[in-house]
Amino acid sequence: MGSAKNTSNASRKARIEEMRRAERARDRRGRALTITVSAVVVAALGVGGYFLVDKASDDSGSDSKSAQDWPKYKVSADGEKVWGKLGRTHVTKTVDYPMTPPVGGDHNQVWMNCNGDVYKKEIPEMNAVHSLEHGAVWVTYNDKAKPADLKKLEAKVKATPYSLMSPVKDQKDPVMLTAWAHQRTVTGADDPKVKEFFSTYVQGKQTPEPGAACTNGLGQ
Repeated sequence: MGSAKNTSNASRKARIEEMRRAERARDRRGRALTITVSAVVVAALGVGGYFLVDKASDDSGSDSKSAQDWPKYKVSADGEKVWGKLGRTHVTKTVDYPMTPPVGGDHNQVWMNCNGDVYKKEIPEMNAVHSLEHGAVWVTYNDKAKPADLKKLEAKVKATPYSLMSPVKDQKDPVMLTAWAHQRTVTGADDPKVKEFFSTYVQGKQTPEPGAACTNGLGQ
């Protein structure tokens, strides 16, 4: 009996030890699987993070000065220049406009106040373009403009919501009128084309965002 009992105890201990070894083996396999899965997840996150950063880098570069293709303009019978579809993306980097002053294209997200505002110094082009998008007419002039004409044009702008006026030293002609995708040179304040341009383009059909604000933007 004693021998049988000892044999039985030894067998039970052997089974218990075998069960413990099996449990330890399962634990090791479980830990290995967890480590493998964690490594895969980390690697996937790393790759995903790379693509997110890479895409963000691409997006940040999309607002560069070469991000848009400029359409060619056509000239009407009476000398008005008209452009085709222009970009309208809000950007932070400087846009290199191919015309002076610009008639549209990608621009700053903040507009210049254009509620009959007259600026005595040059204004940021990218903000002025946003004003054009809102349907404003922009009167510009250089050093060759006559003081008498400027006085009359100032009075007209101040009396006209959705218009603004500022000097542009590098423009080709003494006095120019610009709306979104439209531009013309006028001989002076008494040129009949001034009244016609205002009547046609102040909140005209060319306006990409009719009714958008011309106040609470960038001002004096």
